[in-house]
Amino acid sequence: MYGNRKFIAGLALSVSLWTGPTHAASYVYVSNAEDGTIGMYTMENDGTLKPGAAIEAGKLVMPMSVSPDKRFLVAAVRSQPFSAVSYTIDRATGALKLVAKAPIAESLPYISIDKSGRWLLGASYGGHKVTVNPIGRDGKVGKESQVIPTALNAHAILTDKSNKYAFVPHLGTDQVFQFRFDARTGKLSANTPATVQMKSKTGPRHLIFSNDNKFVYLLNELTAVVTTLALDQKTGLLTQVGEASALPGDSKLQPGAPRVPAGTSGGPARDVSNDIWASDLHLTPDGKFLYAAERTGSSIGAFSVDAATGKLTFLSSTPVEKQPRGFRIHPNGKFMVVSGQQSSTISVYSIEANGGLKLLQKYPTGKDTNWVEIVDVK
Repeated sequence: MYGNRKFIAGLALSVSLWTGPTHAASYVYVSNAEDGTIGMYTMENDGTLKPGAAIEAGKLVMPMSVSPDKRFLVAAVRSQPFSAVSYTIDRATGALKLVAKAPIAESLPYISIDKSGRWLLGASYGGHKVTVNPIGRDGKVGKESQVIPTALNAHAILTDKSNKYAFVPHLGTDQVFQFRFDARTGKLSANTPATVQMKSKTGPRHLIFSNDNKFVYLLNELTAVVTTLALDQKTGLLTQVGEASALPGDSKLQPGAPRVPAGTSGGPARDVSNDIWASDLHLTPDGKFLYAAERTGSSIGAFSVDAATGKLTFLSSTPVEKQPRGFRIHPNGKFMVVSGQQSSTISVYSIEANGGLKLLQKYPTGKDTNWVEIVDVK
């Protein structure tokens, strides 16, 4: 009898080891502005994507942000009435389920959820302001707790690794606004000084932080130059320490100029076919490589990163999807997913040991794809 119990216990243990107590999967989400949908894909260990069902969001759905606990995805719709759409993420399948569609104050080209998961931060390019909205335990976005007028063409907002400071690049005034951030109340307050002035007509657009929180990398839309800024972690203030171009030396593109906000029209027509038009940048998880996208030439430039000094060294440029507005690097550092606003496909690249990109496969997608999020569930 004792022998049978021992056999059954051993069998149960082997079954539990076989099935495994955890579920590991990676899901890729791509916003399709013209279709008004968010496409979902499951990524296999080799980088292969399996398309899932697209979910309705609203015409001109663009930026997205995932909560730190990976329970929720929030997307901003940039057509009137402006809204923030919240979804739960099914950890087993990656499927998105609508939580709520809430009104927001402005058209937001960039949103981010802070490190506490309680606040949605937004930057308005056309409204020249930043916003703060509370996020409920159910993922629903509440009414703005703050709307702060800033300067011309606010283009992104992101808190640092400590969640104590927030930074907002302004394309129209070539400035980065420096805020203190109180995660308990969600309040933004101006630091001293309130801004860092960048070079004229460079167009600060997006930024990211090094893993050790010592450096901020700032992408300038009108020049495709990435500026390295040192972050004083005691004061939350930035100081420029270097810069490098994401374009090869033989590029024929010329510095660009600010453009009208998405979903609007106006301004004199001009030839922009040779304008530099940089869009997005990301670091590999190990911090060794940085990548920056440029839309007119449809390329992504690769840099090596000196962890001690923050210095960037240009490595190579890779042709990608047409007019790449957004891309994302998998948390394992092995793969990159790139979307193109004028492409009917998204691409998966492997990130090689030397920082180069190797195309693995293209997959069908929607119209005007512009933002990518990758959720790795363990």
